[in-house]
Amino acid sequence: MAQSVHEFHDDPRNADIRIWINGRLLPRAEATVSVLDSGFVLGDGVWEGLRVVGGQPVFLDEHLDRLFEGARAIMLDIGLDRRGLESAIRETLAANDMHDGVHLRLMVTRGPKRTPYQDPRASAGPATIVIIPEHKQAKPELVARGLKLFTVHVRRGYPDVQDPRWNSHSKLNCITACIQATQAGADEALMLDPHGFVATCNSTHFFIVRRGEVWTSTGDYCLHGVTRANVLRACAEEGITAREKNFTLTDVYSAEEAFCTGTFAGLVAVREVDGRVIGDGKPGPMVARLQALYRGLVERDVAVRAGEKLA
Repeated sequence: MAQSVHEFHDDPRNADIRIWINGRLLPRAEATVSVLDSGFVLGDGVWEGLRVVGGQPVFLDEHLDRLFEGARAIMLDIGLDRRGLESAIRETLAANDMHDGVHLRLMVTRGPKRTPYQDPRASAGPATIVIIPEHKQAKPELVARGLKLFTVHVRRGYPDVQDPRWNSHSKLNCITACIQATQAGADEALMLDPHGFVATCNSTHFFIVRRGEVWTSTGDYCLHGVTRANVLRACAEEGITAREKNFTLTDVYSAEEAFCTGTFAGLVAVREVDGRVIGDGKPGPMVARLQALYRGLVERDVAVRAGEKLA
């Protein structure tokens, strides 16, 4: 069985972490929510994953922008403002003495329901907010080797069905895609949009490199990725031609390089798609250059955020 870039090995330190639930820090074994919680009953909620570097949640503003945008779209009252959520995140990190190599999952649901029924008016409220911090890093050997992708039959949907820009708890289409890719021996699923153009992966964003240009999808059928946006930003700053456009699997199969992006692992090269070796099957020069540029953006964000905290 293939393993995702979100490797499954457990850091033994995670057994003793304290999880933040609605203002309480609880041992992992005691951190529970009601069986009537909207997130459990219906997948009714939004979430964010964040990296922690140098004690700072990286690109926090962008992640909170996306969280509040999704919550507003589904009329979910989070119950805390941005400052309150940042304070909760920092309280969680301090309680666990976490500084580097940490991944946070921030989850907000519509809260407990009076009865298991989909109508939001059946929710008793208030929102349930959970912050799970874990010692977690991408496996170096997987990053060095590169990912193997498989194009699945599951498509990214139209925004009038379920807007793919929402980072919602309802992820069954991505889970189904992941299952198919796993059964095919791949690390990640490559998903097409309703028109047959390449859209994204089941848990990461997808890029190719052709003739020195960096291509990614239009973004119409994928989550507004924070790392994706930062890669495009790095390209703009460095004069690298980057295009958000429609392209097909034929373009992918003949690309010089390909890579995936995500909060967890940053940039990871793709070595193979649907049995076709990409380039020479090894991480290429553009991937290496963009990895370095992305690290620079992370360092800048950490420095700015640390300076603001000290001010």
